[in-house]
Amino acid sequence: MIQSTSPLLSRTGWSAFLIALLLVCVAAPILNLMVPVGSAFHMSDYAVALVGKIMCYAICALAMDLIWGYTGILSLGHGMFFALGGYAMGMYLMRQIGRDGNYKSDLPDFMVFLDWKSLPWHWSFSDSFAATLVLIVLVPGLIAFVFGFFAFRSRIKGVYFSIITQAMTFAAMLLFFRNETGFGGNNGFTDFKRILGMPLATHSMRMTLFVLTGLCLLGFFLLARWLVGSKFGRVLQAIRDAESRVMFSGYNPIGYKLTIWTLSAMMCGVAGALYVPQVGIINPSEMSPANSIEIAIWAAVGGRATLIGPIIGAFIVNGAKSWLTVTAPEYWLYVLGALFIAVTLFLPQGVVGLARKLRSRK
Repeated sequence: MIQSTSPLLSRTGWSAFLIALLLVCVAAPILNLMVPVGSAFHMSDYAVALVGKIMCYAICALAMDLIWGYTGILSLGHGMFFALGGYAMGMYLMRQIGRDGNYKSDLPDFMVFLDWKSLPWHWSFSDSFAATLVLIVLVPGLIAFVFGFFAFRSRIKGVYFSIITQAMTFAAMLLFFRNETGFGGNNGFTDFKRILGMPLATHSMRMTLFVLTGLCLLGFFLLARWLVGSKFGRVLQAIRDAESRVMFSGYNPIGYKLTIWTLSAMMCGVAGALYVPQVGIINPSEMSPANSIEIAIWAAVGGRATLIGPIIGAFIVNGAKSWLTVTAPEYWLYVLGALFIAVTLFLPQGVVGLARKLRSRK
């Protein structure tokens, strides 16, 4: 049983949380929908899409902090869970196109192009939004549970676990690249038009998705804060620091590791599902091992085992990426590598750790 052993947030923490909630639910909609376009205070549609996308990434970074920062499990395959949630949402959005596609068929355009006569079995519930919501968390969670069950029972840990998770997501990427799997091959899914019968390409729908993403991020933060502050979270941290001692104390680490591993995968699935309608595309490149490595970098830059740090890291890294890929795209990968090395050598506790040190000196 998970019982909280400390307050969920301090008074300052609750104040910051409420400010973030107001920014997401009140300030952003007003600045985007009500402030005139020519005003200096107007929040453009580009900014809405960019911040919404980064908030999806922040959910993944938060999930990474739960398993890496608090449990000591470094996964290099969380990009796969993110993409699986995105594909589940993408299948629903493709069915929502209906006969408005280029081929005027009930089948998605890529299936008509490949001369498919009917939907494959795994598309059976793709026309139901309720079933899609279940699949968004069920598919990543089930795959993570099965993989984790065998990996943790075999006592695979450390760098070996990281390599296996990286191999798993690479294998999944190669599978989704194949046309015969029914996931759009190299092009994936795109050209989405509606969600729940309402058009996607409107200001109000973009802002609705933005607010939902922000609420999910804040909700997951509270959930993660509650977990790490409970007895369950203290056992996770004990597993991270000395797993053998936890075993000698009468606890079975497998159940704890499997629970937090599965939960983190589900969180990434939700992030992927929120990402797809805002970005407008999902393809196998989202499963690239490099994307999973970036998730770990966000957590490291912000500060592991802090919860707020990985969220900040996701905004810092992706904000810099958005700027540099426009001004100097050829240098971005060098900057990312240098950033990770600098954080590892000089800021092992990340940006949040540095802020805490400076504050303690004052």
